[in-house]
Amino acid sequence: MFGIKHFSAVINPPQACILATGGVEKRVVVNEAKSSASDPEFKVASIMAVTLSCDHRVVDGAVGAKWLQHFKSYIEDPMSMLL
Repeated sequence: MFGIKHFSAVINPPQACILATGGVEKRVVVNEAKSSASDPEFKVASIMAVTLSCDHRVVDGAVGAKWLQHFKSYIEDPMSMLL
């Protein structure tokens, strides 16, 4: 990805949407499964920025956001695509 973490892609006609994906980077995040409010635990996670650009004449932004929610769930759990 040439060091690119995040960007926005430009829609070219006749496209309705275009998905821009940045590179994966390691970040320290709170491990919510094992932490409490008084004693948080941390873990290293792989984070990737994804941006969906929509032509609002064709695809409403709310529909694009709903699509991104489903995309996120599939990326986080690829085995769910087999069911």
